[in-house]
Amino acid sequence: MPAISTADAESTDRVLVVERVFDAPRSLVFKAWIEPQHLVRWFAPRGFTVPSYTLDPRPGGGWRCCMVSPKGDEHWVRGVFREVAEPERLSFTWAHENADGALGHETLITVAFDDLGEKTRLTLRQETFESVEARDDHLDGWTSSIECLAEYLATLN
Repeated sequence: MPAISTADAESTDRVLVVERVFDAPRSLVFKAWIEPQHLVRWFAPRGFTVPSYTLDPRPGGGWRCCMVSPKGDEHWVRGVFREVAEPERLSFTWAHENADGALGHETLITVAFDDLGEKTRLTLRQETFESVEARDDHLDGWTSSIECLAEYLATLN
């Protein structure tokens, strides 16, 4: 099932919601979000690599990731976990890191993992973007990344 993405009408047009059903159990999908050995395999748009991903998956714990584009450009992002409720929910901040270490605009990501037996419905909500254009840029990135996650999970089953 392809990712379904919508702007959240309840709040603002600067909120992104992406949903996907995976053919994998919830515990495995959740682990793919909190274990570096899994994250480096899928946590970037298609064609990117993830040479570095560190995280401390607990409330108040930090995370930091480097995604390298096909052209070799490094994109660093980082944040702080707000909630880790295994295996049903994650919440963490997200901000791009500039070359000098300064952070750009921060958003909040909440990921819900709904148990559908041997399948899992993932709902990702990212809020609040500075603009609709920034939201749409992330829509493209998340859609591609989540497709990479689906392909990766298929190799683990």
